[in-house]
Amino acid sequence: MASNQETLVTVFGGSGFLGRNVVRALAKRDYRIRVAVRRPELAGYLQPLGKVGQIHCVQANLRYPASIEAAMRDAEVAVNLVGILTEGGAQSFDAVQGKGAEAVARAAASVGGRMVHVSAIGADENSPSGYGRSKAAGEKAVLAAVPSATILRPSVVFGPEDQFTNRFAALARMSPALPLIGGGVTRMQPVYVGDVASAVADAVDGKTKPGATYELGGPEVLTMREIMEIILAITDRQRMLVSLPFGLAKLQALFLQFAPGALKLTPDQVAMLRADNVVSDTAKAAGLTLEGLGITPDSMEAIAPQYLWRFRAAGQFQKKNA
Repeated sequence: MASNQETLVTVFGGSGFLGRNVVRALAKRDYRIRVAVRRPELAGYLQPLGKVGQIHCVQANLRYPASIEAAMRDAEVAVNLVGILTEGGAQSFDAVQGKGAEAVARAAASVGGRMVHVSAIGADENSPSGYGRSKAAGEKAVLAAVPSATILRPSVVFGPEDQFTNRFAALARMSPALPLIGGGVTRMQPVYVGDVASAVADAVDGKTKPGATYELGGPEVLTMREIMEIILAITDRQRMLVSLPFGLAKLQALFLQFAPGALKLTPDQVAMLRADNVVSDTAKAAGLTLEGLGITPDSMEAIAPQYLWRFRAAGQFQKKNA
């Protein structure tokens, strides 16, 4: 049987939050990994995740097809993880998540390679958010170029260095109140980044159904209010939870989209919160979930305390409610 050491996998966006976990998961399975990123000189921290010579970084930009084609040379599998939550300059939703995904798929098809594309549960051509519409356009383009591609749609992803739990924990450190946009009733199914990385690695292994779309969610469906309460309990902070109507939130986002760090909020992010972000009954029935891949998902309450302790007033060893 052929060894994975003979298989070269090109991971686009491998230096990001999800990317570094995917690279680690693939390295553990002995794949050779080419990480395609815009700034390879800043991604050297990925190399110690594998053996000597197993991981190397190259320059590629999804807005420049020639760089993608070069990154796919001699590769057998393409993994596209590139995604943005906010637009800026030439980095628009359409350019990165729509046309960019299409360019990766075409490059994979040109060398006869397989394709694993990470999208989002919010992907919908009729979504009120540009993010959701661009994700849907990307999926459609990927399957048009590589009909056997595997599409993975995670719910909101949490873990060390995420822009979700860390963001709200940081906001709680500086603000006496946390906003609940739309009343905090939007439902989500937070999924641990390590579980998503395992699903990507399984897809590279060929364990997924060709052309299928998998929806990846954690073990619990939680409202935004419940998620905020969990974060506050872990960080041992008491903060008011203030309901903020969608209309007022959108108005505030017109100004907060220019704010730094945890304060940043865009109108598109407000629009995304109008729809639930959970695994569908259709995906569950078809076995197109983490459980269908044999992965038992970890809960936010089990994982988040391992890294959110730094947001407690006195750090890791603070006695809660002392």
